Amino acid sequence: MTILVTGATGHFGGRAVHHLLDRVPASELVVSVRDAGKATGLATRGVTVRQGDFDRPETLDFHGVDTLLLVSANGPDAERTAGQRAAVDAAVEAGVGRILYTSVTDATTSPLGLAKVHADTEERIRASGVPFTFLRNGMYHENYTAGLAQSVEHGALVTSTGTGQVASASRDDLALAAAIVATTDGHDGAVYELTGPRAWSFDELAGIAGQVSGKPLPLAAVTDDEFKAGLLGFGLPGFLAELLTDINANIRVGTLREVRPDLAKLIGREPTPIETAVRAAL
Repeated sequence: MTILVTGATGHFGGRAVHHLLDRVPASELVVSVRDAGKATGLATRGVTVRQGDFDRPETLDFHGVDTLLLVSANGPDAERTAGQRAAVDAAVEAGVGRILYTSVTDATTSPLGLAKVHADTEERIRASGVPFTFLRNGMYHENYTAGLAQSVEHGALVTSTGTGQVASASRDDLALAAAIVATTDGHDGAVYELTGPRAWSFDELAGIAGQVSGKPLPLAAVTDDEFKAGLLGFGLPGFLAELLTDINANIRVGTLREVRPDLAKLIGREPTPIETAVRAAL
């Protein structure tokens, strides 16, 4: 069996490769990355490294691959859509045996703005005729814990989520699930909705951070426009500021609060709770 992982030097792809190397010999693993220089550590372990850029379809080489773990790309929607379509087409041309795609919660029905790209890619994969599995990842814990130390330092957790809740999961648990699906049978045609073990509010997040840090962390509620302006002020590109603001707006109205059992079933244990992620971050 040959498994190829795209985006293998990114946060998610890197964790997926880590778990795959626990399950298969390095000789059965291939990675496709934009910058091969960032994958020298994998090459020294015996992993085959191919240079491939979704924005340059002619560089995508998926030949000889039984299972393709197609990790969704980052960037503006139009670029992501075009690049991921190109990756699917390259997989078909190369005769890939099956495609595992990292999508998002309720991709085909969700009001999330980012769901449109994922729904388009899912449709492209379905139309290709290649056996597939959709790994519909919920929000990552790390999206909300990465800046907690700074929030504690400045004395406020700024959010436009109101009292909304999100059933986030750890990136590592989701990457483990992808590695398990890539190395086991019985997943063709499956659509897994992957969330954490419970939904939490940002008021709860602030409380947990306060307990862990020993410093009270008040919640600073802002509007969507104020939240977006703050992100732009920190230097985030416009498309990313809009995406994060839209996610917050959807959390506020309950779009991402439903807890699903699929992740626990795949990894064989309860997913990592938000409390653990907060402790790791602080």
